Amino acid sequence: MNFGLDRLLSDDALRGQLKGRRVALLAHPASVTKDLGHAVDALAACPEIELTAAFGPQHGMKGDLQDNMMESPDYRDPVHGFPVFSLYGEVRRPRDEWMETFDVILIDLQDLGCRIYTYVTTLLYVLEAAAKHGKSVWVLDRPNPAGRPVEGQTLKPGWESFVGAGPMPMRHGMTLGELGLWFIDQFKLDVDYRVVEMQGWAPEAGPGFGWPLGERAWVNPSPNAPNLSMARCYAGTVMLEGATLSEGRGTTRPLELFGAPDIDARAVIAEMHALAQVGAPEWLGGCVLRDMWFEPTFHKHVGKLCSGVQIHVDHPGYDHAAFKPWRVQALGFKAIRRLYPDYDLWRDFPYEYAFGKLPIDVINGGSGLREWVDDAAAGPGDLDAATRPDEAAWQEARRGFLLY
Repeated sequence: MNFGLDRLLSDDALRGQLKGRRVALLAHPASVTKDLGHAVDALAACPEIELTAAFGPQHGMKGDLQDNMMESPDYRDPVHGFPVFSLYGEVRRPRDEWMETFDVILIDLQDLGCRIYTYVTTLLYVLEAAAKHGKSVWVLDRPNPAGRPVEGQTLKPGWESFVGAGPMPMRHGMTLGELGLWFIDQFKLDVDYRVVEMQGWAPEAGPGFGWPLGERAWVNPSPNAPNLSMARCYAGTVMLEGATLSEGRGTTRPLELFGAPDIDARAVIAEMHALAQVGAPEWLGGCVLRDMWFEPTFHKHVGKLCSGVQIHVDHPGYDHAAFKPWRVQALGFKAIRRLYPDYDLWRDFPYEYAFGKLPIDVINGGSGLREWVDDAAAGPGDLDAATRPDEAAWQEARRGFLLY
């Protein structure tokens, strides 16, 4: 199959439309061709394309910075000489003067299919700036490795943030190019926009169910996104960034597991199964939970032996349609709250520049998930009742913007 970048590089007519126009590129380490050449070098080698600037999102063009609110500087590309502007530094929206360095911007970002992944919000900010300055935006589309399933509550009004660009659920099931179409409609943007579509993407086909396993190499789009299993789990395990539990940063399997020195993972898994059996057995469908041990080399609980739960989604019995990462992680929180009622579960610190709000609420776009976890009387059916209407509404809302 071909990603959008591959199509642009192989299509003379497409590249011809860029001739005589100053071109910028928004990219990161996973912005590579099928033979793993970086987009910067591949585009710079095209005689029709004049690259005049580049932009890097969170974690930087180089993908080196690990965590929340670690900012990247601007610099000049050492090979090609053009400026590289940081959209996760002193600012997160493009400066007006940066917009004057190009006529059309190519966006080539590998997304993970989750609302909180900040490349989604960066896309919106670039679209808004392009509308303001009369610039063209081309998204060189890439797969959503989490596929088409939808899950989670819709972001509530007033909870917009850098991890919440608009009223969508946690797991949106769209590509970045499709999301651009939705943003333009949702926010009534007047912008020259096109999607350079993929060829041969089959999001319903196994074993990848969104990612072309065996056809394309995986390159980390951010430092803690090392494989497809992480991408599948991320719409649930990202909530651990708002909890005191480790999400596995500082291990080789980040965001596929959770744990802490002061929990019993076997007891947590047993409680998760017991909770699910009361009206919601499908919550644990498609995956296998395994108790394990880990010692983070950095981040939360660094240097401490943690009892943990690993969420396996790479086994022969994996069921993509049945797996519900957001509910699995919600159930993990609920089990810990029931086993350890006074557990200090929720972190309180500035999360992605949203000050004065609990990170777990910023991540979820509202307080509903946290309140459900902390309500001793609430069960899985109560969370389903609050969530399923949002999921059904999003399935309908996105329908007209799906390209594949």
